[in-house]
Amino acid sequence: MESYDALNKKIFTSFKDKFGYANILSIPKITKIVVSMGIGEARENPKVMDIALKDLGILTGQKPLVTKAKKAVSGFKIRQGDSVGLKVTLRGKRMREFIDRLSRITLPRIRDFRGLKLAGFDKQGNYNLGIKEHVVFPEIKYDKAEKVFGLQVTFTTTAKNKEEAKELLILSGFPFEK
Repeated sequence: MESYDALNKKIFTSFKDKFGYANILSIPKITKIVVSMGIGEARENPKVMDIALKDLGILTGQKPLVTKAKKAVSGFKIRQGDSVGLKVTLRGKRMREFIDRLSRITLPRIRDFRGLKLAGFDKQGNYNLGIKEHVVFPEIKYDKAEKVFGLQVTFTTTAKNKEEAKELLILSGFPFEK
């Protein structure tokens, strides 16, 4: 595992050469990671929410926040205030550990993985990644998992555009498709 300072130095030299940055403080950084999970089934079966809370807490290392429905949607039988999902915001050391585990251990465990899609970038330089099964994380034992959930992982960066954000994530260890 590469040290955090060595990684920052590698990122700085790359951005200095490629994009012409002169100041180390102006280089884009990953500011936070939001891991969210929609639990639509929790309305009928409250036990599902407890299972998801436990599993997401194990994955991220901190207690998830239960998100509530802002409006009632009769087509989905959701009332205002119903628990509909979970989210966790990671910053600092936990964020760096999550990035390391995700890029080096979890992503290669995904079946038929050929690299991350480039379509996940938005105009501001943030990246969104969907994971269909949370059991690809090594912390969750596949045979002991009571239910399989999907995850949405959002990487928020200070990059000005897609190209800078892509370069930042590549240098951080993310494998993108060619």
